[in-house]
Amino acid sequence: MNIIAEISRWAIPLLLLLVPVVAYLRGVPVYESFVEGAEEGFKTGVRILPFLIGMLVSIRVFVDSGALNILSHCLQPLLNMLGLDPNFAAIIPLAIMRPLSGSGALGVATQLINEYGPDSYIGRLASTLQGSTDTTFFVLTVYFGSVGIKKYRYALKLGLLADIIGLIVSVWIVTKVFY
Repeated sequence: MNIIAEISRWAIPLLLLLVPVVAYLRGVPVYESFVEGAEEGFKTGVRILPFLIGMLVSIRVFVDSGALNILSHCLQPLLNMLGLDPNFAAIIPLAIMRPLSGSGALGVATQLINEYGPDSYIGRLASTLQGSTDTTFFVLTVYFGSVGIKKYRYALKLGLLADIIGLIVSVWIVTKVFY
């Protein structure tokens, strides 16, 4: 029997038991604190709901209108001029979708991996890109909206810059490590 596997299996249940017990022993009103936190969480959920719905509708319109495919198609000549593999164009929808939606990007990545295979250049690049970029617009919309931040111009620029750097570094790493 592997001791690490047993520790891993029991770590979360023990923490879920240990935290309330320690709080109770320290005199914290555990149930009241839980209810207060749940109420605050519900209020936060209600507060961010309009931002979340707006973001999800915008993404759906962007994808369903064909704008994602048009943008992807328009970027192909630029990528060809840079001397990138012609198959690289397949990753463009993922690179565009990733800053918008995590679930949408996961769907695109899954489609790429199913089509090209997990050990292909595109499959490895899709996986690396998923792990090295973030859902910038989602973060700005939901998290900034939930705390009332309205001026996020610089955060947007830095987030998109980080996504572009993540794409460039993903291409470089996959090319150097696997090919």
